Amino acid sequence: MIMKSRLLRYSRRLLKGAALACCASLLVASKAPSLLEQVKASGKLVVLSQNGPTTYYEDANGNYTGFEYGMLRAFARELGVKLEIRDVHDLSHLFNELEDPESGAHLAAAGLTVTPERREQVRFAPSYFEIRQQLIYRLGESRPRSVADLAGKNIAVIAGSAHAEQLRKLSSRYEGLSWEEISDVDAMELVDLVNEGKYHYAVVDSNAYAVHRGLYPNTHIAFNLTQFQPVSWAFPRADDDTLYRAARNFMLRANTGGLVAELRELHFGHVSKMNVGGAQTFAQLTRDRLPKWRDELQSAAQKYELDWELLAALSYQESHWNPRAKSPTGVRGLMMLTRATARELGVNRLDPIQSIDGGARYFVQARNKIPERIREPDRTWMALAAYNIGYGHLEDARVLTQQMGGNPDRWSDVREHLPLLAKRQYYKHLKHGYARGWEPVTYVQNIRHYQALLTWTSRIEEQRLAAAAANDDGEALADAPVVEAAASAPAL
Repeated sequence: MIMKSRLLRYSRRLLKGAALACCASLLVASKAPSLLEQVKASGKLVVLSQNGPTTYYEDANGNYTGFEYGMLRAFARELGVKLEIRDVHDLSHLFNELEDPESGAHLAAAGLTVTPERREQVRFAPSYFEIRQQLIYRLGESRPRSVADLAGKNIAVIAGSAHAEQLRKLSSRYEGLSWEEISDVDAMELVDLVNEGKYHYAVVDSNAYAVHRGLYPNTHIAFNLTQFQPVSWAFPRADDDTLYRAARNFMLRANTGGLVAELRELHFGHVSKMNVGGAQTFAQLTRDRLPKWRDELQSAAQKYELDWELLAALSYQESHWNPRAKSPTGVRGLMMLTRATARELGVNRLDPIQSIDGGARYFVQARNKIPERIREPDRTWMALAAYNIGYGHLEDARVLTQQMGGNPDRWSDVREHLPLLAKRQYYKHLKHGYARGWEPVTYVQNIRHYQALLTWTSRIEEQRLAAAAANDDGEALADAPVVEAAASAPAL
C-alpha cells in the first residue's frame, strides 16, 4: 500500500509538471513577435526618405544609388529582407508619418539632422555623418557676415526642416529675422531660387551644397549658421526597440568597420573645391559648347560601353570641349591626345569626332590593364589616373601603397600615396621613377565632380520633360516606392 501511495503521488506530480510545462509552452507560443521578428517575417524593411543627391536617386542605368541608399541596402541585406523606400515629398510630414502606426514605416533616413526638438519626437540611431547649416547668397549682392545682417531679407528654407528650427531659435534674439518655409522642394531647388534672384538667401546643409554647387555658379556660402551637427536614422518612440537596437549595432559596425568611409568616398569623394570662376566657366560651357558634341560623346560612349557623362567629363577636363585646344607639351584636340597616341590609335587628333572616338578607346585600353579583381568604381578611377600619368606610374603608386600598409586595390588608398612619387626618398626605389603624382589626384577628383554635375543636370532635365509631358496629357505623375532585393544584392 505504501509503495502504491508513493507511485500515485509521483504520478500526480508528473501530471502537474506536464500541465505546467504545457501552459508555459502555450504562453510562449502566444507571445506576440517582436518588431524585428515581424520585419524578418514580412520580408521587407520600409523606410521613409526623400529623393535627392545625398540620399537616393536613379543613375543613368536605371539603378538606384546614393549614400543613404547604400547604408539602407546594407542594413536590409544584414536582416535578410528587401528594401522598400517610400518617397515623402514634404519633410514636414515625414516625422508624423513615421509616428503613425498605420503607415507601416519602420524608420526614416533622409539626411536627418539630430536636434533637441526632434529627439523629443523620435529616437535616433548613432550618427554616421556631420553637417553644418549654411547660409547661401547670390554673388553680386551684398554678402551678409552674421545673423544680424539678415533682418528684413527673405530667406528660403525647407518646411519642417532643422533649418527652420534654427531660425526660430535665432528669431528670439534677432529682431526683424523672417523666413519662408517652402514645401515639396529639396536643397538644390532652394539654391536655384537664390541663383535666379528670387530669394535673398537660402539655408541648406553643407554636404548638399558641396556636391552640386557647380550647377549654381552665381551662389556662394555667406557663413555657417551652425557648428557641425550629427545626422542619423530616426525611429518611432515605441516600447518595442528590437529593430532600433539591431540598427544601432549595425551603425556602430558600419562606422568602425569601414562601410561609412567607403560610401562617403564613393558618393562624396569627388567633391571638388571648384572656385567661383571655375563653376561659372563650367556652367557656361555646358550650355554653349557641350550640346555641339553631345551626340558624338553619347555615340562613342555607347560603342565602348561607357557612361557618356564620364566621357564628357573627361573631355571637359582635357580641353573644356575645345576641338582646337593645345597644351605646351604638344597634346591636342578635344581629348588632348599626344601625337604618338593618336598614331597608335589610327586617328586624326584634330578631327573632333575621331578625337572623341580615340580618347574613348584609349581610356578603355587603360581600364583593361587594371587588374580584374579591382572592383568598380575604383577600377575606373585608377584607369583615369593611368590616362593622366601613365600606367607605369600608377603601378608604382600601387606598389608603394602596399609597402606602406594600404590597399593597392582601393583608389582612396592609392590616391593618398600618388603624391609621394614626386619625393626622391620614395621614387628612387620605384621602377618608373619620378612623377608629378599630385596631378592625377586632382585630375580624377575633377572628372568625378564634373561627371556628377552632368549626371544630375541630365536627371533634372529628364524630370522637367516628364513633368511637361504629364501636364500636356492632363495626368499627374505617380509616386512609386523603390524596392530592392537587398538580401541578394552584392556587398558594398
